[in-house]
Amino acid sequence: MTGNRLGKVHLLPLVLTTLLGAGAATLPRELHHAPPATTPPAPVVNSPTDTPVSNISAATLSSAFVNLAKRVTPAVVRIEVRKPDANVAQGQGIPQGFFRFFGFPDGQQPQAQPQPKPYEYAGGTGFIITPDGTIVTNNHVVADADEITVWLHDGRSMPGKVVGRDPTTDVAVVKIDGHDLPTLSFGSSDAVQVGELVMAVGNPGIGDSGPLDYSVTTGIISAKGRPLQLLNQSLAQNPKYGQAMAGYAIEDYLQTDAVINPGNSGGPLVDINGNVVGVNSAIASTSGYYQGYGFAIPSDLVNSVAHQLMTDGEVHRARLGVMVTGVTPEDAQVYKLPSVSGVLVQSVTEDSPANGKLKSGDVIVALNGESVSRPGKLQSLVAEHKPGDKVTVSYYRDGSQHDVGVKLSEVPFHESKPTANRSAADAGRLGLGLADPGSNAARQMGVDTHGALVVRVDPMGPGARAGLQPGDVITEANGHKITDVSDFTGVLSGAKKGSIMMLRVMDTNNEARIANVRVN
Repeated sequence: MTGNRLGKVHLLPLVLTTLLGAGAATLPRELHHAPPATTPPAPVVNSPTDTPVSNISAATLSSAFVNLAKRVTPAVVRIEVRKPDANVAQGQGIPQGFFRFFGFPDGQQPQAQPQPKPYEYAGGTGFIITPDGTIVTNNHVVADADEITVWLHDGRSMPGKVVGRDPTTDVAVVKIDGHDLPTLSFGSSDAVQVGELVMAVGNPGIGDSGPLDYSVTTGIISAKGRPLQLLNQSLAQNPKYGQAMAGYAIEDYLQTDAVINPGNSGGPLVDINGNVVGVNSAIASTSGYYQGYGFAIPSDLVNSVAHQLMTDGEVHRARLGVMVTGVTPEDAQVYKLPSVSGVLVQSVTEDSPANGKLKSGDVIVALNGESVSRPGKLQSLVAEHKPGDKVTVSYYRDGSQHDVGVKLSEVPFHESKPTANRSAADAGRLGLGLADPGSNAARQMGVDTHGALVVRVDPMGPGARAGLQPGDVITEANGHKITDVSDFTGVLSGAKKGSIMMLRVMDTNNEARIANVRVN
């Protein structure tokens, strides 16, 4: 749904790694189908206390966490999976393509190789949401498993069956045959505030008496709306999914400093009332272990996805049909926005619900009255609806706010064109290197569109800040049609330093968008 070009994993000072468990599960393959399960309890919305911290004694706070741990851990389970050895990297159960997320170059093993085995075991965590044994966990914990064993808090083990999986959110639902089991309820991740106390529970032990069973850690919500781009990259690199499905990956994580380590994947992040506000999924680390930054999928999204998986065995993703980017200070100035917030519509997909109602250059600021401050938030809000639902989109156009009703359709997962190769040249004040159509660079990149072809982007330049990338073709600048580099440099020569150039760009997937770039 979005064309969000936020920072990539390799640009971060720390490496982002999915929590693949103490013998971790592989990444998404395909959706499984199974009979529907019963509906989990309705979400419980928590309200953070207004009591000043200075009025809470250490003993009172300690007692609260003790009681919280006693209430939450009985509903947390350990999930042990068996999968064919061919799909798992030997040694630690880490998929081959993910060694770099753990600080190892692709193909380099962290330790000596054991002899090949027909199966490899991996594990993770989950939590029960219905008394008859419906369990929520991460997709990557159970992906490609041919056998699942669920270990309960009371020491019992039961066979588990995948009800459904959603690779685009990393959420999965597993079912065991139980009754009168302890459960957890979903709280509201949207209502959670930065600084709010939370507890993370993991159950990563493998075997009858794993040494790390029911690890409980506490911390706070450090931030909201973190776009890791981890699922996007994983799906794009997976031949079973590719770039088409990667474009629908939803990554709008809660960040916490509660300690999370491999094996805690799929475990609950709960508020002080014991309601699940997130599902632990990733860490930022250079070693594969906790270094201060943990990430959880917001409960509002998990709740919606889990309900769909329980009902249909798969997710029917709602679609608005717009490609968007985050609003920059330059965008806010150009579109006369009251603040640097919202998402800029770069293009509208033909035959989509938004076609004819929204257009390139609109800035979406709310959906059904709920504020939209970033692309991930819009993705999450749309994903919480079903195809066919009617929503109200609030947007700015020509300096004034408007509302429009839109009936959402369903995401058509299909293949997209592969990204072209990159090249180089030079251009200057925008930090761009450009080439003409018909040039060697254009032929090498497979581009035959008229315009100024971007072949190099200075990572510290204004073009990069506006999201321009090699392979983009500038077709319009400040309202002037651009057919080649000469046209573009002619317009650029008349632009004053500090002014903003409005560029219309065609990307490598032939999607049109707008980039507002401040001139150096």
